[in-house]
Amino acid sequence: MTDQSQRPTETEILEFIAQCDAFYPEGATDATIAQQRTWYDALCAAFSATAASVTWIDDVVGGQVPVRRYTPQVLRSDVHLLYIHGGGFVVGSLDSHHAICAEISEGVGARLTAVDYRLAPEHLWPAQIDDCDLVLKDLLSTGQQVVVIGDSAGGTLAAGLARRVAREGRAGLRGQALIYPGLGGDLGRGSYVSMAQAPGLSTADVRFYRDLLGAPEGDAEAQPLSAGEYAGLAPAYVTGAFFDPLHDDAADYAVALIRAGVEAWFRSEPQMIHSWLRARHMSPGAAEGFAVLIAAVRHLSGVR
Repeated sequence: MTDQSQRPTETEILEFIAQCDAFYPEGATDATIAQQRTWYDALCAAFSATAASVTWIDDVVGGQVPVRRYTPQVLRSDVHLLYIHGGGFVVGSLDSHHAICAEISEGVGARLTAVDYRLAPEHLWPAQIDDCDLVLKDLLSTGQQVVVIGDSAGGTLAAGLARRVAREGRAGLRGQALIYPGLGGDLGRGSYVSMAQAPGLSTADVRFYRDLLGAPEGDAEAQPLSAGEYAGLAPAYVTGAFFDPLHDDAADYAVALIRAGVEAWFRSEPQMIHSWLRARHMSPGAAEGFAVLIAAVRHLSGVR
């Protein structure tokens, strides 16, 4: 039974938890990867409704990476948004985060490209970040400035891309927006212990996905908190869900950036769990968190 101290009290987010739990049996990570993807796709489809006024087309970058390109009806910025979906590097697709991407594009008033990177375990690290980087290079090669956004595993990849861009001295990355990211924190400390059995994601789940990815220990792109240097990285907005073992990864990353002189903001969502983005139309807390995310990305994009 879940410790009640590891559960929120907001009525609507509790209903969201119940709806999500209905898609997964106990011990879901013991199922085959194919089955996990089927469950995840069904869950995402249940929260896929959107009224966003955007158009989109599917494309392929470099002959190998599928993407979906969104254009809002009202364009407020020339900055391009690059969205990297979550799913533990194992599940997720262009369809799983379609509504989220459409609403971010509309809310910010900027074009957005979503990446359908290769998934583990069929493709081990660094296939995922290499695919995302191929798309980022394609955008930057046309002279566009970019803000990279990612949730969960996508937040890992977004932070990893920011580090790679800084290391290679590339120009054009204006910012990084990370939503409940996993950044390689110590699984035996902080929120990994206090929220080990939180709804939506457990510490055991985090360990499962890390192991499946196959990234070497201490890889600064796969585990950005293992890096000793943060100066020169792109400005960041980082948000963590309080009821989430990954909460302290988000907080610790923001603190590391600020100490290194990087412009960064951290927000802890007090009643939220991992994956709260999907609850933005049913939970007041999630709606507020989404509105702040839009405002932060608008700021990073230079939208006034």
